[in-house]
Amino acid sequence: MTHELPYWFEAVSLAVMGLVLVADLVIVGRRPHVPSMKEAGTWVAVYVGLALVYGLIVWWVGGIQPAGEFYAGWLTEYSLSVDNLFVFVIIMSRFAVPREHQQKVLMVGIIIALVLRGAFILAGAALIEQFTWIFYFFGAFLVYTAIKLVSGGDEDEEFKENVAIRGLRRVLPVSDGYDGAKIRTVVDGRRLWTPMLVVFVAIGTTDLLFALDSIPAIFGLTQDPFIVFATNLFALMGLRQLYFLLGGLLERLVYLPVALAFILGFIGVKLVLEALHTNEVPFINGGEHVAWAPEIPIWLSLGVIIGSLAIATVASLLRTRGRAHAGAGTQEPADS
Repeated sequence: MTHELPYWFEAVSLAVMGLVLVADLVIVGRRPHVPSMKEAGTWVAVYVGLALVYGLIVWWVGGIQPAGEFYAGWLTEYSLSVDNLFVFVIIMSRFAVPREHQQKVLMVGIIIALVLRGAFILAGAALIEQFTWIFYFFGAFLVYTAIKLVSGGDEDEEFKENVAIRGLRRVLPVSDGYDGAKIRTVVDGRRLWTPMLVVFVAIGTTDLLFALDSIPAIFGLTQDPFIVFATNLFALMGLRQLYFLLGGLLERLVYLPVALAFILGFIGVKLVLEALHTNEVPFINGGEHVAWAPEIPIWLSLGVIIGSLAIATVASLLRTRGRAHAGAGTQEPADS
């Protein structure tokens, strides 16, 4: 549902969040470096703390329902963003981006993704307003995505350049090497674009492809466009620091895809049930509402999301720790 959050609150929120992003970009641009684990961890904690505090402010301004939807949406988008980091690591490796400039690449890519996601969110909100039956489509798509995640059909061994990147390479003259973090350089008297521009487009458009499942997922938790955009913004704000914090830990989260599949499947079923509950499609139950279809409360959705992520994280760490111990045990006889 759409909540009656005051317009001044939404305007101030977007202005403050925009200023935070701009300040972050300025800091990265002035001091490109590889952040330490302590620095990255501190900033991740700051952004997570900001999201938690903001949820309390939403509770104070609008009540428990929009606050619960914000927390559920933010956790879902954040967990899906963690999964996106696998692909970001591959992109950085594929284009051989210098480590000290990877922060800027992530930040610019995130801003590109926010602009594109904003368009997606507005389009999705307009469709939902006009065509309630689209929940059937969103729900079926999320269940299909969940099945692909579990079956491994969504896993790619290497990054594949999408249409936008291939088109960019054909249209623009691109140099062979980087020139710091610049997107334009001069080679033999010719003005060329550097591979940094291609990387920016790769990060931004790849994240947009991930939005094909994350946007329907968040609309399954709330139909308020402002909350949808706020959850996406908060999820993306800490992504740059999370990239450097997780590092090799990403490889240990072996059950994260299973948890994400369960969450997407749950939200997909929730969307279908909601569509049945408010059904207006003529060939389903004669265009009447389906009385037995329950409405899943937001507290249950929040519990499922938190529980799935917690179980997947603990199980992943336990499994990979056991492998590490087994590996160490098999090496001992060879050393003696």
